[in-house]
Amino acid sequence: MELPLGNGTVEFELQQCDVTVAEPDGGEPVDVRSAAERAVADPHGPPLVDRVEPDDTVAIVVTDVTRATPDDVLVDVLLSELQRVGIAREQVTIVLGLGLHRPMTDEEIESALGEHADLAVNHDPDDTVVVGEVDGAEVRINRRVTQADRVIATGMVEPHQYAGFSGGGKTVAIGAGGEPLIRYTHGPEMLSKDDVRLGRVDGNPFRTAVDEAGELAGLEFSINVTHGPAGILDVAAGDPRAVVDDLAESAKRALSVEVEGGYDVVLGGVGAPKDANLYQTTRAATYVILGAKNPLKPGGRVVLPAELPEGPGQGTGEQRFYERLSSSESAEAVYEEMRKGYEPGAQRAFVVARALLDHDVYITNSQSPAVVEECLMHAADSVEDAIEPGSRVLVVPEALNTLLV
Repeated sequence: MELPLGNGTVEFELQQCDVTVAEPDGGEPVDVRSAAERAVADPHGPPLVDRVEPDDTVAIVVTDVTRATPDDVLVDVLLSELQRVGIAREQVTIVLGLGLHRPMTDEEIESALGEHADLAVNHDPDDTVVVGEVDGAEVRINRRVTQADRVIATGMVEPHQYAGFSGGGKTVAIGAGGEPLIRYTHGPEMLSKDDVRLGRVDGNPFRTAVDEAGELAGLEFSINVTHGPAGILDVAAGDPRAVVDDLAESAKRALSVEVEGGYDVVLGGVGAPKDANLYQTTRAATYVILGAKNPLKPGGRVVLPAELPEGPGQGTGEQRFYERLSSSESAEAVYEEMRKGYEPGAQRAFVVARALLDHDVYITNSQSPAVVEECLMHAADSVEDAIEPGSRVLVVPEALNTLLV
């Protein structure tokens, strides 16, 4: 068998194991440019050309390197549409929605945006402007975004531990936002709410908060995609909330798999770009353990091959995640301490600690085994080393793109 590892794969054999593979239907891939053009021509709500004026300045907030959004194509389609009403490239700024992740390099920006890389600037969470409040939490947005006459966003509507599905207003509210809203939405009070969970949009307080914050930031029009193992599955454009609802339904149809319980091991595939660091890789473990249905038996483990060339990760959030886990003796200690509160970015440590209360997580084939061990997880040289012969194993080839239900 084989699973994703970085930009390649890792091969392994599961000796004497009872193996089940959880592969969703996956849907059919679309041609991104054609689908994006159709979505912009038939959006949710008024078309983009009716929302802008020739003299407008425009901020387009796009996703960062941690999400495989085809931003080069989406931005190209948006610029062509803006040019129809007389808005020139020079009137457009592309803001890279980093949140608290590290800045993108010139090479990464070029790869993500192609010929439009010259329009891009990295978001600086310290250079933000207050635009209002959500549930008493201050909403601060990138200064360049607030200075624009019109705000547009791209996005990836994919399963998200807190928002149910990402995309929509989240690209701007979190990606181009400041620490206060991130502190509120990613704090222990919010993340402990029952309706804040993977795959849930309706009635999800996290989703509601980022949507409201996106509206305060002036976001009127989004073009988002959803994806699965086959590639990009669907594109929608227009009113941000409707776009997320539309693509979340597409994703659920393509990515859901019904599973039984009682497995000794869930073996998940991650791959690039998510397996660049431990912060992003652990999403796969928490999606399994804290998702709609945990298929592990008590004491079962999650095993994830991941390269981890960046170790824990290089951004502010990633470093806070690492500091919290590596400075504690146990998951129980981390969880109890962080229930009192924590700084933005450290929430992934809180969620990982919550998962580790009941299950071990093994990371195999990585370039950073010491970091894995420091963060209260287990490092193994190979998949075979992490799974005992005779185990009942559920293999999830695309762990971040599969909803276990």
